[in-house]
Amino acid sequence: MVESGRHGGFSGLRDSQYRLDIVADEIALRVLHGAGFRVVSEESGESGSGEFTVVVDPIDGSTNADHGVPFYATSLAVLRDDELVAALVMNQATGTVYEAELGGGAFRDGQVISPSSQKDFTHAVASFSGLPSRHLGWAQYRSLGAASLEICLVADGSLDVFSVAQQSKLNPWDYLAGLLVTREAGAVAGEYDDEELVTTMRVRRRPVFAATKELLTFMLEAETF
Repeated sequence: MVESGRHGGFSGLRDSQYRLDIVADEIALRVLHGAGFRVVSEESGESGSGEFTVVVDPIDGSTNADHGVPFYATSLAVLRDDELVAALVMNQATGTVYEAELGGGAFRDGQVISPSSQKDFTHAVASFSGLPSRHLGWAQYRSLGAASLEICLVADGSLDVFSVAQQSKLNPWDYLAGLLVTREAGAVAGEYDDEELVTTMRVRRRPVFAATKELLTFMLEAETF
């Protein structure tokens, strides 16, 4: 596991990049290239070659990690061509592992997970990337700072909704692994601009993840908030 709060802040090479990000990326590339994967990484872009592509965020929640907040993860999504086939998200602060394989279900630390059955947004616990401009009527609100883990919390029933807010957007390495975990657990996902979520390109999307179709419909109809 990667320990937090010990890597001395920003790298000085790129805005918002921490020294920890660089260290974690070097380790990830060494392992993934050694296993024969093509890699798309937040920190180093495209590299290597192979039948399978791994989209990786070496440390999702870098600010949490640098400040000692125990909620940050390594996120890996495996694609064959344009199909998501496997995913792993590990909370590096606690060791909790979420994983999924296409058609094989979703798991947290080896145990099958499933989302909540919540359909009513007024009873929902919702988490956001970005600051909502208005109250949509949720029961409780969170902003935890690591999208890949927050998506997995929808998959295991801890949260009912995770969404971007206002102009916030996510990159594929932020959400792809969580997307497969969500789908395999039985939760649902959408995109506010009706863009394709499964991609290895360095693009930004506006995804929303929900425990039920009813909550997803509510969030998509809210659209901007």
